[in-house]
Amino acid sequence: MAKDNDKQEQQDIPEMNLDNKYSARKDLIPETPDKMKKDFDKTKKELDRLKNAILKKYPFTQVISILPPASIKSFIDEEEVPKETEKYMHLLVVVPEENFKEAQKIKTEIIKQMEGLKQKVWLHLKSPLDLWELCMDSKFELISAIAMSFPLADKGILGALRVAEIHKSLVLQKFEKYVVSYVIGGSLVRGDAIPTSDVDVFIIINDTDVKRMPRLELKERLRGIIYQYVMEASNLAGVKNKLSPQVYLLTDFWESVKDAHPVIFTFIRDGIPIYDRHTFMPWKSLLRMGKLKPSPEAIDMFMSMGDKTVTRVKSALLDVVINEIYWGITTPSQALLMLYGLPPPTPKQIVSEMKRIFVDKEKMLEKKYIRILEKVVGIYKEYEHEKVKEISGKEVDKIVRDVEDYLKRLKELREQIEKKAQEETIEQIYKDVFTLLKNMFGNKSQNSIVEEFEKQFVKTAKFAPQHLRILKDIIHARNEFKKGKSDVHKVDEARKNASILINDIIEYNQRCELISKNKEK
Repeated sequence: MAKDNDKQEQQDIPEMNLDNKYSARKDLIPETPDKMKKDFDKTKKELDRLKNAILKKYPFTQVISILPPASIKSFIDEEEVPKETEKYMHLLVVVPEENFKEAQKIKTEIIKQMEGLKQKVWLHLKSPLDLWELCMDSKFELISAIAMSFPLADKGILGALRVAEIHKSLVLQKFEKYVVSYVIGGSLVRGDAIPTSDVDVFIIINDTDVKRMPRLELKERLRGIIYQYVMEASNLAGVKNKLSPQVYLLTDFWESVKDAHPVIFTFIRDGIPIYDRHTFMPWKSLLRMGKLKPSPEAIDMFMSMGDKTVTRVKSALLDVVINEIYWGITTPSQALLMLYGLPPPTPKQIVSEMKRIFVDKEKMLEKKYIRILEKVVGIYKEYEHEKVKEISGKEVDKIVRDVEDYLKRLKELREQIEKKAQEETIEQIYKDVFTLLKNMFGNKSQNSIVEEFEKQFVKTAKFAPQHLRILKDIIHARNEFKKGKSDVHKVDEARKNASILINDIIEYNQRCELISKNKEK
């Protein structure tokens, strides 16, 4: 039974063959006949001069391209062009809609520029609206030919249209029976596309014909294949435009239309199909006629979103204070108490401990910063006891400013604590070392003790030169710290070296005492 289901699923979705993904796709980009290539090589310089002349005279021109020879007959039939132009080179020029009112003047000027060409050329002057009208009239083969035309100049429309057309061809070639509409939108349709613009495309998949597979699984499998073709389409098109496909199931799409979802309405209103199986255009026509109307339930739902927005905003503001600001101010405070040498207090003890240590005892912090901390912690406690349920944006702004000031002051306090700790450390090191040395040499001055240590112990090889260097480094580190030139790394190095000297002095004194006791015995 499972095998039968697998066979049916394979019928529902064509099997992907990743090894041969480039096979049978040479037809996507039309081949130019040899004769056309030779003719094109001869007239290339002339075409470049023509292009430059058009852009110089009409810099607003959006596209200049040569239509594929294989599509010429379609354009002749569609636009009532003389039959003898079938052997001509057909030049497409696209100008913005606002400049198209001068179409006759532009056309006359371009034809005048073409008179000196050896190759006979027929001009097709269009606006972007003309291109989209071809799509609206379901003349997809014509828009496909324009997309695959050879670009001489392009400000973005042609490249974006090309990558969408190639991607559409790849998708249809793989599972055409499931695609009901392939629609372009965004900057490409608005007319402000540039060579690096994202190309927004919408693909509607028919999920009503799948019997053996859940709809969501169908959507995910097809979407995976569709997204795999994005990079391939960009490489084949040779453009920088990034394709951004959105995949919809037909049933979901109908549901959104019924509920009058604003995003879907915008998509139907502005979207231009470059492939459609009589699905998208009826929606577009109904929307134009005002026949797509939201249900009463949809109206109620969208109206209620306004009320919910206010509630969500107030809740979000309170959430900022409770979760972001509270932990953002209490955690650094705990860190400084730990740096001072205390175990981390609970959040409820932070205010009292910060006041006891840094305000009352050490006199290192001003009272106004304790009030800021106290206010934030107080709001948190009131929230816990459900006394505070909302907070205004003005209050949040003031709290944020106060907290910013508090955290800036904590950074300064950290430097003060570290400096005080370093001072205590270096003084303790100095005291420990010279207390031991004074027991050995008597209560002499610092310099005298150093001289005696060198004379009696280093020169007699009882201590190594390293010990004398450590002693001098401790004195130097203490003097540097008093001048404000030392730092935590120098103090820490002095502490580590001092432990070596202290241990060796204690060991030496213990040996001397042992020898003395042995002699007495």
